[in-house]
Amino acid sequence: MFYIIGPRGSGKTTIGKQLAEQKSYQFIDTDKLIVERAGTSIAQIVEQHGWDYFRHLESEVLKSISQPNSIVSTGGGIILSEENQRVMRDNGTVIYLRAKPEILAERLAAEPQADQRPSLTGKSMIEEIAEVMSQREPLYRATAHHVVDAGLPIDTIISQLTHLA
Repeated sequence: MFYIIGPRGSGKTTIGKQLAEQKSYQFIDTDKLIVERAGTSIAQIVEQHGWDYFRHLESEVLKSISQPNSIVSTGGGIILSEENQRVMRDNGTVIYLRAKPEILAERLAAEPQADQRPSLTGKSMIEEIAEVMSQREPLYRATAHHVVDAGLPIDTIISQLTHLA
């Protein structure tokens, strides 16, 4: 099993889907599972129940995934829980898609989503990304078995990741 971690906009879903197709693996998106199980958007979950409740759902979903030969795309904050870090490291290979804040902001601005996660800080997108990344970067690195430059062309990233297994 492969877990793909990284911030919003790093390409976890795009890379995950293509890698799963390349390897004939199942693709699983933890955010999509949360939305399916809760029957509402992530933004609504956070608005109605708060971030702590969302993080609890995220951990439950992560622990419920047991299908071998799967590529699991995770939410950007999944690494905030030490238990989640351990679950991923113990059950598969963790790949961190690392990207500069400017690239992330550019990608998120290019594809705004109506149900995109609510702001974590209330600051501008680039300020928020830089702040969140400064907090999470050490956690991403500590959790990952492999760090991949998410700024590379998708084909290059897929080629690098295909050689890992």
